[in-house]
Amino acid sequence: MQNVYLAIVLLPLLAAAIAGLAGRRIGRVGAHSATIGAVGLSFLLSLWAFKHVVFDGNTDNFTIYQWMVTGGLSLEIGFLVDSLTAIMMVVVNFVSLMVHIYTIGYMRDDPGYQRFFAYISLFTFSMLMLVMANNFLQLFFGWEAVGLVSYLLIGFWFKKESAIFANLKAFLVNRVGDFGFLLGIAAVLMYTGSLDYREVFAAAPGLAGGAVTLICVLLLVGAMGKSAQAPLHVWLPDSMEGPTPISALIHAATMVTAGIFMVARMSPLFELSETALNLVIGVGAFTAFFMGLLGIVQTDIKRVVAYSTLSQLGYMFVALGVSAYAAGIFHLVTHAFFKALLFLAAGSVIIAMHHEQDIRKMGGLKKYMPITYWTALVGSLALIGFPGFAGFFSKDAIIEATHASTLAVAPYAYWAVLLGVFVTAFYSMASTT
Repeated sequence: MQNVYLAIVLLPLLAAAIAGLAGRRIGRVGAHSATIGAVGLSFLLSLWAFKHVVFDGNTDNFTIYQWMVTGGLSLEIGFLVDSLTAIMMVVVNFVSLMVHIYTIGYMRDDPGYQRFFAYISLFTFSMLMLVMANNFLQLFFGWEAVGLVSYLLIGFWFKKESAIFANLKAFLVNRVGDFGFLLGIAAVLMYTGSLDYREVFAAAPGLAGGAVTLICVLLLVGAMGKSAQAPLHVWLPDSMEGPTPISALIHAATMVTAGIFMVARMSPLFELSETALNLVIGVGAFTAFFMGLLGIVQTDIKRVVAYSTLSQLGYMFVALGVSAYAAGIFHLVTHAFFKALLFLAAGSVIIAMHHEQDIRKMGGLKKYMPITYWTALVGSLALIGFPGFAGFFSKDAIIEATHASTLAVAPYAYWAVLLGVFVTAFYSMASTT
């Protein structure tokens, strides 16, 4: 299986290199054929890995190579593929594949066509390195790589002043969160003497309560930056300056879920600190409710969906805080699909409106764009948690888990996520019609 995992990671990287370095020679068809083919093959291999791990009951944890040894500390590159990783691999690759295909039409007249495909393929590689890591060093590499590539993608139209300000804002705000994340990794090394997940988790129960809380709070700061939780949420709405396929890829299914994935991966640490769990719940509940309220007053179609993303990420944080990790990851998966669908539907409307994004100038979508209307409606029904749609089951599980929690902040979070359902339904239906 080692070769399969290596292929899953390296295929998008190879395709990014081909499209980026040889884009002029191979042309537009060559660029999108190489990247779509590589990501498509990576997706198929991810399905095979999913079967191997989830259905066959295997967990793979191994080192690819040892990068450096210093002072008794071994710095390695390796993979940990369990159920959590297998789910993330499938989600990342599938959404990335759909975005690659959608991009052929959306960016067909853009002079940076090949460069765009190189970026999104490189982003896929970075996200896969993050979710497949078995140690904090590789996790940090993937964490910073997705931040760097998102900077390039948000500012893809670098001749637009607003795009430059947006990508600088995203980069700087994420650096605030990443500083806390780096301090958290340093604290892990200081208290446990290792960066390997298995060794850190084994040593964690023996640490003092204050040490575990410090580690978890610092890691949470990193998650708040990457997953755009208040008050480090300000970069995500402005990042809508990038092309719409990027909004679907980065801000629905991949980069913004990195913080959710990290907290879920670090659950053996967070479960040892009630203080950290209460903080996770509080941050998530505040974001879930108040970002939904802000979504009501938006007039830009992409910013409405962006604030919806912020709100749903808050739901995921609440689930993690009440130790309902399965519900949180379930909502991550359902959200990835219906939110990517909503962003791509928004892109279809924007193109039809000749790049007009003000929803006050739109209307009658069902009459003029029936296919886009029905896809947007399906996505919106899933988003609001309409019975029978995917979002209903994942969101309901989070609300019930919050209601059952005995943690101090949980009663307040319960009302926040419950009221957030009505707020979401209000702005979603208003913008869809």
